[in-house]
Amino acid sequence: MNRSEILKEAERIITKDRAATHGNAEDSFAAIASGWEWWLSIREHGPLSAFDVAMMMTIFKTARAASNKAHHDNFVDGAGYYAIAGELATSSVNGVNKPSASDD
Repeated sequence: MNRSEILKEAERIITKDRAATHGNAEDSFAAIASGWEWWLSIREHGPLSAFDVAMMMTIFKTARAASNKAHHDNFVDGAGYYAIAGELATSSVNGVNKPSASDD
């Protein structure tokens, strides 16, 4: 694909397909931004981690599900992001420490 074809495809997707599935982009983005602001306000300070990204993606999918409950992709992807977050939270991958026995 050349850049013109890519831009035409992007225009088609964001103005028809995605709009029909997820509603108004500005409203969706505002809901996602609110959720991400909340997450960023309660997380441990420091650089963003892979765990933060996984959790923020669950918020992204939750905001999307709020505007289209029938779109099962949001629930499948959300479950996947939670699984990844859980794995990251219970391993030493990417600087997220494994919880101690006293954390149970």
